[in-house]
Amino acid sequence: MSTANVTDKQTDGPPAGDRWQDAWTVMEKFYRAEAAYVAAGGFGKASYDEVAAYLDPEVVLYQAPGLPFTGTGTWRGRDGLERFLAAFSETWASMEFLEQEHWGDRDTVVVRSRVRFRARATGQEIDTLIMQLIRVRKGRMLECRPFYWDPAAIAAATLHA
Repeated sequence: MSTANVTDKQTDGPPAGDRWQDAWTVMEKFYRAEAAYVAAGGFGKASYDEVAAYLDPEVVLYQAPGLPFTGTGTWRGRDGLERFLAAFSETWASMEFLEQEHWGDRDTVVVRSRVRFRARATGQEIDTLIMQLIRVRKGRMLECRPFYWDPAAIAAATLHA
């Protein structure tokens, strides 16, 4: 198992044959594209092309039910992820990755992120942790299962004032 911090020196790409490093490199780029998409207003206001570039055509996102942006909980394909990010962008005005650590083996990476969200409806900020189990295939995210540290605080921050 390997570990590193997002603030480590960046390279232009992984060494040949290092598929785990490739998985983390893909996710770093995905996180930047996702944050930019949300900050630009999301669906109908921002281009989804950069986000979609890091998604396998058969990508599946498994969100926990009960959060304001999770809908059915399972989002399939690039179109499904776009619908998820539309709901996510309606909920959050911004998201900032404050810290990230990652561990991986081959095409799987586990990412612990400390994230600051600002809710659109209330303006309230929340600083929380998210753990994600991610599988990558051929340089694109295939599957993601996020686990939120404090779902109740996330729900409370997004309730209309």
